[in-house]
Amino acid sequence: MSNPVPGAPAAQSAIVFARRVEKEFQIGPERIEVLRAVDLEVRPGEMVGILGPSGSGKSTLLHILAGLDRPSRGDVYLAGVALAAFRDDDLARFRNHSVGLIFQFHHLLPEFTVLENVMMPCLIAGDTRADARGKAETALRDIGFTARMRHHPAELSGGEKQKVATARALVTGPLVVMADEPTGNLDFYSTRTLLDLLRELNRTRKVTMVIVSHNERVAAMCSRRLYLTEGVLRSENDPARYQLPAAAPSIGSN
Repeated sequence: MSNPVPGAPAAQSAIVFARRVEKEFQIGPERIEVLRAVDLEVRPGEMVGILGPSGSGKSTLLHILAGLDRPSRGDVYLAGVALAAFRDDDLARFRNHSVGLIFQFHHLLPEFTVLENVMMPCLIAGDTRADARGKAETALRDIGFTARMRHHPAELSGGEKQKVATARALVTGPLVVMADEPTGNLDFYSTRTLLDLLRELNRTRKVTMVIVSHNERVAAMCSRRLYLTEGVLRSENDPARYQLPAAAPSIGSN
């Protein structure tokens, strides 16, 4: 499946590699450019934050990197494998094994227990129920959430639901975990708890992560930060990059 990029050997060693990625939408007579010649390389074990305001194209970029959407132009590789080489059904299978996804909304299935929700990617991949159960129990143990495996989503808090969604993202042992505004619906305490969990998984288990957000707390914990401004992905040192709003003072601060 591997398809080397001529003149770009980094695509073979990077977990995520994007070259000259562009995305545009046609809305009536108007053509909307969302992404403009985006280049990105994510190395194994990195925790990369892609920051920008709402509507800047962060989610569009993440969906393209994850294989949920296709670019108008450009190339995306995961661990040296060209996503453009896949038909849609094959791409879905590859994505299920290779990419763990966490969204702003947890997308847990309400009729299933926590354990069953985390088992789901393994069952879709063709694992037996026994194997899927074993992997799901391990993933929940890894995030410290074994006490409530028999509960249903309606019995959990927002932060707990996102922890379960994190376990589900990890259960297949993906190449990379990609998160789209994972703290967007959480309060301060739940945000801090989830970010601590993601940082610990990256630090101790070397889980490669790409996180898009407009939250300065997310930016602060990432090992590398990039900024999406008017469809252009800029480095932290680029003076034209998007400036995050100042953090609100915490209670009791001077």
